[in-house]
Amino acid sequence: MTDTLWPLLETHLFEVPSTEEAFNPYRDRHPELDQPGAPDVRRANLRGYLDALQAPRLFMMAEAPGPWGCRFTGIPITSEDQLLDPAFPLSGQRTSTADEPHTEYSGSIFWRVMAPAFPHFFIWNSVPLHPHDEGEPLTIRTPRRTEVRAWSDLTQGLLDAMQPERIVAIGRKAERAFNELEADPIYVRHPSHGGSKKFAAGMEAILRDMGLPTAANA
Repeated sequence: MTDTLWPLLETHLFEVPSTEEAFNPYRDRHPELDQPGAPDVRRANLRGYLDALQAPRLFMMAEAPGPWGCRFTGIPITSEDQLLDPAFPLSGQRTSTADEPHTEYSGSIFWRVMAPAFPHFFIWNSVPLHPHDEGEPLTIRTPRRTEVRAWSDLTQGLLDAMQPERIVAIGRKAERAFNELEADPIYVRHPSHGGSKKFAAGMEAILRDMGLPTAANA
């Protein structure tokens, strides 16, 4: 999938500059939070993720990079701690300057449910930049509707390139992004803020229906 998807990311994402309220982890580096060469490492992590995919049957989309996950790894809903775990289905390098690798609650829930079905799904964000409060780079804010809409060309390009059997929106922002493209997604609750059980139940039902492995029968 890399040869197909990478040109889309180069065209639409990698060179987009950060703003005071949105950080592009694939282009920019915070002098205090990021190690030297961090954007290159995050691109390499993302490339390794794409290299591992095998004609994904399922296209999943979440909201935006969180401050403890994709912001530092470049892979949606995935933390540094996970990439460094030999038992994790992906590997990569950390980019933060924190004393310990970052962990992310949503990432732990997501991969606990989805790991058995990997590499037959693709996860992305409706807004691939990290939205944060001005002057507070490790916060998270809800993307504005205009921000979601600004990435519709990239989302459409990814859909066209993959032609997935099923499309799943994790959360309402992702659902709105797909609906604006008339992509007809299945809505699943986001695992954060008490949604872990509903996320797991929704995704396991979809995976079973598609004949893909689930945590229950792995």
